[in-house]
Formats: sequence, structure tokens, C-alpha cells
Amino acid sequence: MSGTVWFVGAGPGDSELLTVKGRALIERAGAILFAGSLVNEAATRWAPPGCVIADSKEMTLPQMAAWLIAQAGAHETVVRLQTGDPALYGALIELVQPLDAAGVPVRVVPGVSSAMASAAAAVESFTLPEVTQSVIFTRVEGRTPMPPGEDLASLAAHRTTLCIFLSITLLHKVEAGLRAAGWPEDAPIVVVHKASWPGEERIVRGTLSDIKQRCRDAGIVSQAMIIASPTLGARHWPDLVKSKLYDPGFTHRFRKASA
Repeated sequence: MSGTVWFVGAGPGDSELLTVKGRALIERAGAILFAGSLVNEAATRWAPPGCVIADSKEMTLPQMAAWLIAQAGAHETVVRLQTGDPALYGALIELVQPLDAAGVPVRVVPGVSSAMASAAAAVESFTLPEVTQSVIFTRVEGRTPMPPGEDLASLAAHRTTLCIFLSITLLHKVEAGLRAAGWPEDAPIVVVHKASWPGEERIVRGTLSDIKQRCRDAGIVSQAMIIASPTLGARHWPDLVKSKLYDPGFTHRFRKASA
């Protein structure tokens, strides 16, 4: 009889941004494998006495799978703490496949993505009426190639919000992609380093023309979210199109128009 391996989104860094369900699983876990290079170890502080806790930052994928399978043979609840949300850039399926092959039950608990934490830190909105209603999560090509049609220039041509993961050391490619898509030099860009990490979060604001230099001056070379969006800075706009949902003249099933 095998225990269940739970892939739990550990959130962007602040251990209090775990979901209630994720924390409850940690509290009853017999074993926890956390991604120490990205997940704040403080997220494991709710583990019960005797819980086996290991850091996966020096493990290969086969070693991680073998550890999880072995622990599932000894414990009812095994937790794999993934940075952000397990479905985003988390090697989730690569780890699930060997567990499936070993007959180990798998469950997933979603988490707060660094994209959401970055927008929160900067007090920005990804969407605004009549500005953009779409958000693209992507990255630029590094050692991991991008599939055909997913180069940044093609995606940026939509002129919607772009959350660019895993690309802070490739800002020159980000700039080139945005320029190729016709974004102006004064297009606003926000970079958030270690979003939500207590005492470590930093926000750099700039434009397409200077964001690379601003990040260089700030020494930001890792764990950063790049947000490029026509909505950035909207809290300071003198004119803003308001949502229809809360317009006094808009009727919906919970409220009749008053004007």
C-alpha cells in the first residue's frame, strides 16, 4: 500500500502565501521534499516532529523521483513543495510520470505564482477595461528552446500583458523581442526580484529603453519576474475606463441599474 505524493505550490517566497490546504498537508506530512534553490525553507516550519525533510537542489530528476517513491512506501502523506504554482515551469509531469509507473498516487495543490506576487508587490493590474483583457505567461529562449510560433516577438505583437519568467539574464533578448513587435522605447516595464520574500523583495521600474541598465545597476541577476504591459502605471492615470460591473447604469442579476 502506497502513500500519496502531494505536489504543493509553495508560493512565490513568503511562507504565509501557502494555501490553507497546502499548510494542512505540511502539518501532517511524513516526508517533505522542497526545492531549496527557489522555495523558502520557512515553508517547512509547520512540519510535524519526526517528519523527513530533504532539499532537492542538488538532486537529479531520477534521484528526486526515487526519493518520493521510497518515502511514499513509508508514509501516508508525502509532500513535494514546488515554487509558485506546480503547473508553471515546475517539471510537474516529468516527476509525475515515474510515480505513475511505480503505482504511487499523485495529487496537486495549486499555489500563488510569482507573476501574481509581482503584480501585487508593484500594485499593478494585468487587465484593464479597453486596455487589455489578456495575459501571456512566457519566457525567452535560453538553453531551453521555444516551440515554433512562441518567440517573444510573435507573442508581444498582441500588445497584451506579458509576464516573462526565467529571463532576467536574457534581458537583451526581451528588449529585442519587444522592439521587433513594435513596442515603443518608452513602453513601461516592471521587474520584481524575489517577489514577496521577506526583506529581499526589490522592484525596479523602467522603460524598454533603460530597464536593462536599471536592473544591472541594481544587481538583479536571478529570481526576477519581468512584466511588460500597457496597463503599467495605471493608478496614476488621470482618465481610466471603469468596469461595467460596478457602473450605476449597468444592470446585472444582482443589481438593477440606478441611472
